[in-house]
Amino acid sequence: MPTYHAISHGPTITLTPSQLVLGAALVFTLIVGAVFVVLMLRRFLGAGRGKRGGEPPSRPLSEDASSFVTASMQGVIEKLRAQEKELARLHLLAQERAQESERLTEEVTRNMPTGLLLVNATGSIGSTNPAAEEALGIRPLRYRSYKEVLGADSELAGMLAECLNEGRTFQRGEVEHLTGGGEVRRLGVTISPIYRSGRTAAVRARLSDPPSTERKIGGALCLMSDLTELAALQKQIRWKENLAALGEMSAGIAHEFKNALATISGYAQMIHSEAAPGDIRDSSGKILEQTRALAHVVTEFLRFAKPLEICYEAVPLEALIQRVAQELREAAPNCAVECEGTFQELPGDEALIRQALVNLTRNAAEATRGTTEPRITIFGTIEDLGGRKWQRIGVADNGPGIPEPDLPKIFLPFYTTKSEGTGLGLAVVQKVALQHGGSIEARNRAGGGAEFLLWLPLRHEAASSTVGSVRRASKI
Repeated sequence: MPTYHAISHGPTITLTPSQLVLGAALVFTLIVGAVFVVLMLRRFLGAGRGKRGGEPPSRPLSEDASSFVTASMQGVIEKLRAQEKELARLHLLAQERAQESERLTEEVTRNMPTGLLLVNATGSIGSTNPAAEEALGIRPLRYRSYKEVLGADSELAGMLAECLNEGRTFQRGEVEHLTGGGEVRRLGVTISPIYRSGRTAAVRARLSDPPSTERKIGGALCLMSDLTELAALQKQIRWKENLAALGEMSAGIAHEFKNALATISGYAQMIHSEAAPGDIRDSSGKILEQTRALAHVVTEFLRFAKPLEICYEAVPLEALIQRVAQELREAAPNCAVECEGTFQELPGDEALIRQALVNLTRNAAEATRGTTEPRITIFGTIEDLGGRKWQRIGVADNGPGIPEPDLPKIFLPFYTTKSEGTGLGLAVVQKVALQHGGSIEARNRAGGGAEFLLWLPLRHEAASSTVGSVRRASKI
């Protein structure tokens, strides 16, 4: 039944159709009573005048009463019709306002940059928006179970279950979500319960019930933001801060190391040249060998820690790849090296890019040791992401792969799983990629082995503006 609101400058009065009918009946009764009183007075006054002066009789009172009642009834009916038209207009206006408010709410929800999920008490997603579908990488979401969409064992599904079952609120939480395409995304979420009472306020007012304090959970509201690019950018900033700190530290200790090594190597060389064959000569030879190895570590450390001075030029990448592959075939003749795909000319420092490729291919060759048919594949593709073109260079091997616990650490300086490694080769590759505005990532292949993906822009721009896009693109 529709409800009508009287518009005035005072408090808002809500009238229902039954109340309007009751009011009209009361007004009609008052009018009939007034007519009756007027007729009685006229009859009384007319009878008195007849007795006093012999005045001529007027029209019958019944005829006057009928005309008066008819006119009064018509006036009441016209007023009621006018009020009915006004109430119908107000009702139509209220409906239009409600529809406009609903349309505005839908527009706001659809254009929100924050993802929205509205889950009802049964676990079904009742409402969503494009930002949520983009963040989760799943379409469509509406009318599906959140456990089916997110996975029953996922962290986000567990938080929604706690909210629906216990009424728990999560503010500014962070979870990892695995999309259907295998991409891991970092999501910031805020989840709160939606409560509902057994009776509405209008029903309680009619039944004279006191306000209800019991609240039942009718659903959960989840707001989410994709923090993947932000987390990647923060990681890159931490890397750059570490590099700057290492550069400052290495400037102070480099001279001390080199001076000490030069002194030790000089005395060992003198002993080795003057001593007769025997234990002393053998010991001095071992000292020379160890000082050379330590000098190599110091050189690699300085190469990694000091700021890179990039001299941008047009790098013929395909020719550079062929030279690196040929050098690897000569250094590891038992390993098959293949080159495939597309390689385009790009801006950068050819010496630094060559150093990064050499480090990647040598690392892959060392990973294939012990396999029956060692094989390395260098492949290239051109990707168009975010309005920019990127050269993706991949180096894949058929070795045992990278242990999962080591994947997040392999680019850390001095972290190595090899007995003879310095732990700086991959760190240097990452530094070269960052200085060129690109990125590097490592992952295991489904068919076995590991692959490294180096992303380099085909157009020179500031590195800070490309880190987020490259990181996100590397998951494709």
